[in-house]
Amino acid sequence: MGLVQTVALVGLALVIGGALSIPLSLIRAYRHPVLNPIVWVYTYTFRGTPLLLQLYLIYYGLGQFEAVRESFLWPIMRDAWWCTLFAFVLNTCAYTTEILRGAIDATPWGEVEAAKAAGMSPATRVRRIILPSAFRRALPQYSNEVIFMLHGSVVASTVTVQDILGVGWTLNGKYYLAYEGFIAAAVLYALLVWGISRLFRYLERRYLSHLRPRDGSSGGGKRGPKAPSPQPAT
Repeated sequence: MGLVQTVALVGLALVIGGALSIPLSLIRAYRHPVLNPIVWVYTYTFRGTPLLLQLYLIYYGLGQFEAVRESFLWPIMRDAWWCTLFAFVLNTCAYTTEILRGAIDATPWGEVEAAKAAGMSPATRVRRIILPSAFRRALPQYSNEVIFMLHGSVVASTVTVQDILGVGWTLNGKYYLAYEGFIAAAVLYALLVWGISRLFRYLERRYLSHLRPRDGSSGGGKRGPKAPSPQPAT
């Protein structure tokens, strides 16, 4: 039960937050004169404050406003699970936005110039050249964000969501255990991190192989077959 809750919360947050971060990262990378400052304030706020504080403000704070209680969103926002998902989405979206923004800025200018020379429009360049290249280059940093999001998900147990840690607390209290529930939770988190690391290692080998040094390009690589020496003229 706790494993399912944790995977569902973190998985949905990463999918929704990742989708929202794409347009926001483009706004940051291309320095939109109106929207860029707004997105910067958002990313700075959610990257500069603890996830636990953000969850408390959403779960305990939004209910203090009458406009929220009378809106159509109240049946959702009064539920701890949905408030937790909302906080996770906002948090991971802020981090992913800056990760993608850095990857877009790091796109080699030669790739952009080649796309221009091929007659691609700005939108086509973004869709076919810039974003795919940025996604590949962001994989190492994004793998850390996925793991940090998984670790940060333990705050869900503080608002009654029965995630992995929440079930560990329940087991310890129900059966008067000292630490067995926490050890089981630690093992599950470690196994999830191992699986995430293996997945991203595979993705990096598959999609970042073109960035690795070629054989023979440095002293440590294998050298190709030796070219035949020229024969003396007779």
